[in-house]
Amino acid sequence: LSLPDALPILAGQINGTSGYEEAAAQGLIAGINAARRVHGLEPLVLRRDQAYIGVLIDDLVTKGTTEPYRMFTSRAEHRLLLRQGNADLRLCDIGHSVGLLPQLHYERFLMKRNQIDQELDRLRLTRVGTLTLEQSLRRPEVRYQDLPSRATQLTADVVAEVETIVKYSGYVTRQKQEVQKAIELEDKRIPGWLDYDAVTGLRTEARHRLKQIRPSTLGQATRIPGVTPSDVALLSVWMKRPPEISKA
Repeated sequence: LSLPDALPILAGQINGTSGYEEAAAQGLIAGINAARRVHGLEPLVLRRDQAYIGVLIDDLVTKGTTEPYRMFTSRAEHRLLLRQGNADLRLCDIGHSVGLLPQLHYERFLMKRNQIDQELDRLRLTRVGTLTLEQSLRRPEVRYQDLPSRATQLTADVVAEVETIVKYSGYVTRQKQEVQKAIELEDKRIPGWLDYDAVTGLRTEARHRLKQIRPSTLGQATRIPGVTPSDVALLSVWMKRPPEISKA
């Protein structure tokens, strides 16, 4: 193996992963953040609802592993949002912002996203009889090509994404609401001065796991095995206390 091929394998062995893809994902993020640190920038952290890389890294950091880790779709609680067909919609903006997506490719993506948005607007506003085209397309038996009025200049991948967005809009909306609640917890950072031994009422198992993992946010704390919602609620209350009292 060449050195570039061997390094991801080494990364996988060190971090407890067994697959080329899992190791390469970690190497990619490590490389991005090494470059960002050199330039004094904040690290790139992909959320669990943004990418399977985010699920993988969060699992390894928060849950640990006692055996080689493989990335299965079942590990992602927001897998309805992590579809293969919308990977560019989820990640191209991020890729361009960190310098990995060339401008030409980014402009092509912007054109595709604009076509999707325009077609969704057209379906929402165009009415045939008593129903809009969007309402018609939501029916299980109706496909995009069955619509009485459809755009002929759209590519197959744009049509597929438009149809998916419309047909699963109810489920996607519900999952996005769940994601928003999770993001609110992710935004609540656990201060470094918090002494878990001083948190009255915290269960012994939760205290041990929290001291071991040292989660950076309440959202991460919720995903630690052995930490219950009541433990997280207790932490949330304790974090509101002045530092000198919380350390006591």
